[in-house]
Amino acid sequence: MAGSRSKRRFIVGVCAGALAAAALTGCSQEAGTPTLTWFINPDNGGQAQFAQECADASGGAYQVRIETLPNDATAQREQLVRRLAAKDSSIDIMSLDVIYTAEFANAGFLLPYSQEDADQMTQGMLDAPIETGEWKGTLYAVPFKSNAQLLWYRKALAEEAGVDPTSENFTWDDMQKAADEMGKKISEQGARYEGFMVWINALILSGGGQILTDPEAGQDAIPSMAGEAGTKAAQIVSTLANSQAAPADLSVAQEEQGRAVFQTDQGMFMLNWPYVLAAARAAVEEGTLDQSVVDDIGYARYPRVFADTPSQPPLGGVNLSVGAFTKYPDLAMDLVKCASTPEHATQYMLEEGEPSPYAASYDDPEVRKAYPNADLIRESINDAGPRPITPYYVDVAGSIINTWHPPGSVNDDTPAETDQFMSDVLQGRRLL
Repeated sequence: MAGSRSKRRFIVGVCAGALAAAALTGCSQEAGTPTLTWFINPDNGGQAQFAQECADASGGAYQVRIETLPNDATAQREQLVRRLAAKDSSIDIMSLDVIYTAEFANAGFLLPYSQEDADQMTQGMLDAPIETGEWKGTLYAVPFKSNAQLLWYRKALAEEAGVDPTSENFTWDDMQKAADEMGKKISEQGARYEGFMVWINALILSGGGQILTDPEAGQDAIPSMAGEAGTKAAQIVSTLANSQAAPADLSVAQEEQGRAVFQTDQGMFMLNWPYVLAAARAAVEEGTLDQSVVDDIGYARYPRVFADTPSQPPLGGVNLSVGAFTKYPDLAMDLVKCASTPEHATQYMLEEGEPSPYAASYDDPEVRKAYPNADLIRESINDAGPRPITPYYVDVAGSIINTWHPPGSVNDDTPAETDQFMSDVLQGRRLL
């Protein structure tokens, strides 16, 4: 989980050597050097550092101003949409959550990358992150950092229960049965927010289904949750929520609440992002967690819905896009190319704890030392399933969250009811 210790606003890049003469009369901005504004999601300073490095490497062609968006993806979208709808030319590049590419591209808020640039910038990347940056066959957002949920478990309890979560065919039903028998908890994100959508989407995809048919049709896309995959997903959610394995706060739990339960004596399984291990190690250093807990944490691929169907782990991440109304499209493109290199992605993974979209990052000796589960993270990201890539994503996710929450209310009829609700919302017959 990225922090938000970076400053709200600051400008990086100083009067460079090439502008030394001009610098004698003042700062580079006064001498005419363009200032690019990069709207970032909060982190611990990694993006600002890249901005500085890229500004330096440009030889004085540009400097960069950092604007930090809110921590929540929904709030980030609201701020960017408001500005871009007003054709705000100050948004030169933006760090955009993977779920919003289609909406922003379809609205004309993003500049497309040429095929040549797209091929160059995505070379060596894993497949799933690239898909999140495309809309109708064109790349509008370059993967910058990626993410995929893993199954975390307490090794001693799994051994006592006689289950192996790392086995290829380990399912949600296997996990539920083991937790029930041991009287322990399964931590999930069941709050009324995007994390809940992440869970449901992963269950549907892992069961061989899909939320929308023909998502590129926009509001005419066909909701398609009803069916075998939807029914099984509803049963998994309902069974957990109405069992003793559900944490007491499941209906309001986000990532950190789930992690807190997992690290207690009641925790046995948890679905969460790769930051979990580094966070546990940090807690040991801070004296708030015993080392024995860290030693007992195991990890495996996201569990299957059906034993004979490979899971599609939840996919997250952030991509880099150029604003459609920028005054400096070529310089903004140069900044994206500089910031999104494989070397920067590997560095960001090591320093910020955010997995890289590049396959080769996971072979880096320092990454493998810091991430004993590097191969699992790479595999999970490559095989992950994106949330629906549609310009109406907000309506789609809102329809699901509305009809599936709280988790304890879900039943076999829920997928079909969601299809009707979502269709009404997409066609303007109903408001969220």
